[in-house]
Amino acid sequence: MAAILESSDIDRARFSTTKFREGYSQTGVDDFLRVAKQALATHEARGQLSTPPTLTADDVVNVRFQPTRFRVGYDQDEVDEFLDRIVVALREHTAAAG
Repeated sequence: MAAILESSDIDRARFSTTKFREGYSQTGVDDFLRVAKQALATHEARGQLSTPPTLTADDVVNVRFQPTRFRVGYDQDEVDEFLDRIVVALREHTAAAG
C-alpha cells in the first residue's frame, strides 16, 4: 500500500504536458494544488483539519479544470491520478480527526 500523500509531495508533483491533444490548464491545476497543499499542511501541523475545512475530498472529486487544445496543458490522466491520491489523503485526515 502506498504511503498517504503529504503536503510536501504536492511540491514534487510533475505532470507530462500536452499540446496537440486536450489537457488541463496548467494555471488552474497549479492554483488548485496550492489550495490542496495548504489543506494538507494545516492538518499535518495541527493534527486536525481546519474548521471549516478549506478543502474537502468532495471538492477535489468535483473540481473541473479548463481544457486546453493547441496550447500547452497538463496530461489529464496524470492529474486525475494525483487528485485521487489527494482525495484519499483528505479522507484519511478527516477520519483521523473524528
